[in-house]
Amino acid sequence: MYTVLSHSPLKDEHEALVIGVFEDEKKPVDFVKELDDLLDGHITELIYEEQISGKKNKLSKLFPFGKVKAKRLYFIGLGKKKDFSYEKAREAFATGVKQLNKDKTKQASFVLSTFSAVRLEEEQFAHSLAEAVSLACYKFDDYKEKTNEVEKKLETINVYSSEEKDEIEAGLHAGQAYGEGTNLARTLVNTPGNLMTPTDLAAQAEEIAKRYGMEYEVLEREDMEKLGMGALLAVAQGTDQPPKMIVLKYRGQEKWENVLSFVGKGLTFDAGGISIKPAANMHEMKMDMGGSAAVLGAMEVIGRLKPNVNVLAVIPSSENLLNGSALKPGDVITSMAGKTIEVRNTDAEGRLILADGITYAKQLGANYIVDIATLTGAVLVALGTCTTGAVTNNEEFMEDVLLSANEVGELMWRLPNFEPYKELLKTSDVADLNNSPGRNAGSITAGLFLGEFAGDTPWVHLDIAGTAWSDSETALSPKGASGVMVRTLATLARHFEK
Repeated sequence: MYTVLSHSPLKDEHEALVIGVFEDEKKPVDFVKELDDLLDGHITELIYEEQISGKKNKLSKLFPFGKVKAKRLYFIGLGKKKDFSYEKAREAFATGVKQLNKDKTKQASFVLSTFSAVRLEEEQFAHSLAEAVSLACYKFDDYKEKTNEVEKKLETINVYSSEEKDEIEAGLHAGQAYGEGTNLARTLVNTPGNLMTPTDLAAQAEEIAKRYGMEYEVLEREDMEKLGMGALLAVAQGTDQPPKMIVLKYRGQEKWENVLSFVGKGLTFDAGGISIKPAANMHEMKMDMGGSAAVLGAMEVIGRLKPNVNVLAVIPSSENLLNGSALKPGDVITSMAGKTIEVRNTDAEGRLILADGITYAKQLGANYIVDIATLTGAVLVALGTCTTGAVTNNEEFMEDVLLSANEVGELMWRLPNFEPYKELLKTSDVADLNNSPGRNAGSITAGLFLGEFAGDTPWVHLDIAGTAWSDSETALSPKGASGVMVRTLATLARHFEK
């Protein structure tokens, strides 16, 4: 899809030539100056008249009518140069790609130097370009009746840069991997619950493992019974779909040590169980396996980029429905770790299946654990829909996760883990833990409930209930699943050195 070229773009023919323009550059410079000269100062005039604008994500289209070898010129506003960042570059590229697809463009050329800022290398811009192309081109293949019309979309991209070709190609390769991993997660979440059961989710994980030579294992109900996974099995009582405990192992080192583990909530549909959810918008609860989707998306990226790190993925998967055998409020269950849990609310099921997932990850050798889950509605109240909530037992490991999130532009906020919150978990009269001690600090207590099973193992919990789904379209994503945390997890793995 991508071709890196070092000569002047003016020597080649283009269906579309895409150029960045900074807000504080009031007249053409460098390549844009060359272009302006060929167009008899027309670009200078259009900048003066604000028909070409450097304001953030403002897009202008120009037809050069044969004066240069491009059918169309696209100018994308980048804002002020001092404020430009990787994330803003990604958004600008996505804005351009959306318009290119709208114009049914099959071939486009990007002049990378026009998007450059002092603080970032062109390799990073190459990464953001390829990532933006994948994300902006994403479309869920829905189940509506299809027409015979062939959809025209962006197929080939030329990238012009005077920097080292190998570095630009590496950036493009990594960016495309990030984008495709995120899109995989989006598709898994967007798929209806009847077509994405625990069995289907296990099959998707197996495909990834086979594609990249990873080890995989899927535990069935009988295996879970032998291992004492009472929390996962209790949630699965209310559905006819068999539960699965899904495991992938990526061995980036010779010895299985310093293992980074991702544990993703794989609740493929959540009706709430006996504590049933309201009917309004319940159809969106197909997204309750967003944590497992993020984990599988990250494993897709890891498989493509092959970092020198050991990564363990563990996904406890079930549905949470209600039948005559379903878990009831007041029931006491025994987790794989041996801790007993009083179930005060059957809609607080994610923390139950993750408890056994975390315990199993530790048994398989996890030295560091990140769990990812659409865990609580309370996190939306606390942080809204743009920020992922985090809870930890290890500040140093938390910093690693925060730095990874910051690098890829995913917003994250650390919630407190003070002792009084932990005491709320022990308010059951009949069991070691209470799975739902009340509305106050709901996101914190839910996270710290999982911390009881992480024990002393460095652990970070990520609550993506607010960020896994978008109710509106953006330049980088259509309405629906966002694929959040794929890029953070992949970056954490790539930088992980312990």
